[in-house]
Amino acid sequence: MANWAGVGRTLLKAAKVGARAYESSQRQQRRSPSSPARRSSSGSGSGTGSTGARPSAPPRRRTSDDTAYRGDFTGRADIVYAPRADGDADPGEVVWAWVPYEDDPTQGKDRPVLVIAMVGEDLLGLMLTSKDHTGDRDDGRDWFDLGTGDWDRQGRPSEVRLDRVLRLAPSAVRREGAALDRLRFEEVAAAARLSLGW
Repeated sequence: MANWAGVGRTLLKAAKVGARAYESSQRQQRRSPSSPARRSSSGSGSGTGSTGARPSAPPRRRTSDDTAYRGDFTGRADIVYAPRADGDADPGEVVWAWVPYEDDPTQGKDRPVLVIAMVGEDLLGLMLTSKDHTGDRDDGRDWFDLGTGDWDRQGRPSEVRLDRVLRLAPSAVRREGAALDRLRFEEVAAAARLSLGW
């Protein structure tokens, strides 16, 4: 009689090794000089910046390249609007970064993140989603309807999660989003201050 449990474990290990190799090759392709990251062309204003946004990606396991995520921020910070066309992520800009899931931090996905502040060299940001959370308001999470922007290639409305502040190293982000206009940023900032007690 065959040892099916042993066969199953062997197949699972082989699948995991293959998946890691595939992810590694994809990361190397994304880093290749032949495909430079897009850059916001203006530091402010509605609808400015790159129109390229990353398509929704399936969940993936955390790797050593993702250590630039420093954990969820639990302190207090000054929310400021300071986008600059200088090649660095600044408060007021929407950037893309790997964001871990709360229920399993070893997994996550690339998401648009609105940078709202800096703490030392680290960026503080609020994650965006194109999923409508209007009916989910009773789940303990706090969402703000942001509307559309150049960070979403398909022009879908986005929502900002106000009650989870991400702390990211500058190396964790790619500039494929856009600068948010000041009025919308200030609306998000006011809602975030209220939600976070800042």
